[in-house]
Amino acid sequence: MRFKVFKNTVLLFVLIAISCANRMKTEDGGRKVDELSSNEILKQVQDDKAIVVGANQTGQYLPLLEGKRVGIVANQTSVIFKESLDSIFIEEPFKEIHFSHLEKGMNDYTHLVDSLLALNIDIKKVFSPEHGFRGTADAGELVKDGKDTKTDLSIHSLHGKHKKPTKAQLENLDIMVFDIQDVGVRFYTYISTLHYVMEACAEQNIPLLILDRPNPNGNYVDGPVLEKKHSSFLGMHPIPLVHGMTIGEYAKMINGEAWLKNELTCNITIVEMQNYNHDSTYSLPIRPSPNLPNDQSITLYPSLGLFEGTNINAGRGTEFQFQRYGAPFLDKNYYQFNYTPEANFGAKYPKHKGEICYGVNLSDIKAERRFTLKYIMDAYTNATDKSKFFNTSNFTIHAGTAKLQKQIEDGLTETEIKASWKDDIDNYTKMREAYLIYE
Repeated sequence: MRFKVFKNTVLLFVLIAISCANRMKTEDGGRKVDELSSNEILKQVQDDKAIVVGANQTGQYLPLLEGKRVGIVANQTSVIFKESLDSIFIEEPFKEIHFSHLEKGMNDYTHLVDSLLALNIDIKKVFSPEHGFRGTADAGELVKDGKDTKTDLSIHSLHGKHKKPTKAQLENLDIMVFDIQDVGVRFYTYISTLHYVMEACAEQNIPLLILDRPNPNGNYVDGPVLEKKHSSFLGMHPIPLVHGMTIGEYAKMINGEAWLKNELTCNITIVEMQNYNHDSTYSLPIRPSPNLPNDQSITLYPSLGLFEGTNINAGRGTEFQFQRYGAPFLDKNYYQFNYTPEANFGAKYPKHKGEICYGVNLSDIKAERRFTLKYIMDAYTNATDKSKFFNTSNFTIHAGTAKLQKQIEDGLTETEIKASWKDDIDNYTKMREAYLIYE
């Protein structure tokens, strides 16, 4: 943090010097030059500050929790960072650091639940989303209720029999807290959990406090918009595959568009981030789920996530989840790369376990923060048996429409396919503007 202050101070003096030099040139030489106003100088300095997540702003929300009986929706990403870790997010030398390195520094953050208990906040119970409270369950694996061995708190699963908190579970609660790191993709189920938590809280007149966090894929909106008839826990609302919103913004949209049952409105309070905008680059220090281990996988996830609705392995069962794709029935004469998935952390039963998969390694490419169909189209083109490629019902649920599979099968180009959903994207983008908190 000292380096951060020093760097900003130096930058301020440099910018002021440049501004003064420009002004001198204008006055002495009569040449027209662009000048930096004091506001522009300050903005450039402020833009260089680290992002401060909602959970770190305890002064804003502790007064709302004191003396209350509290429930928390949380997982392994629900942490309060120490200042030294915040500075990592913008320093150039750290941009390529992977989570596996940062996760070793447990002294760099404390779990929100542990922190609040230490501050004598009366936490009654914890609700856990897909992958569980500690984030170790496979994708889609049913998570059971239980107790947290560290705190002895009751944990109620929201990814098992009850995806929505029950009336009985919410009894004796005065307020609920939601703090989960999302990645901005429709079929990443944390936003579905958000919907059900909001609905349950609205029904029981319990206020919901949302501690906002960055969307690492929040700089764009793309993909087919979900059709209502294909709604599921993998997509509940008519939004694009990449929605471009933070959890806090998305909660505002759920309320504003009356998506809760019976058009209920949840009483929400959002603790907004500092120094964040939708173009911010944010490197997650903790993997948000077992199979998103680093920045590369999170950047590629919107595109490679579509493979979840096919019989193509997208790196599950390796250490390069969502950084490669392959299958035994992809053309081994065309692809020079192959790998063999095996059971591992977060993937007990990966597709094609123990089989050689031929395909593409994306772990070393410079992944762009955008959604593309080129990977799934490449795999389909080079499948030796195309009848094995799609798991039709599952793919439709992931895509949110049955049209995309047909478009790929019919050989349309990516440009043609994207043009078919442009009007839907434009309509969504206009709707989204009303709910944005950050630029």
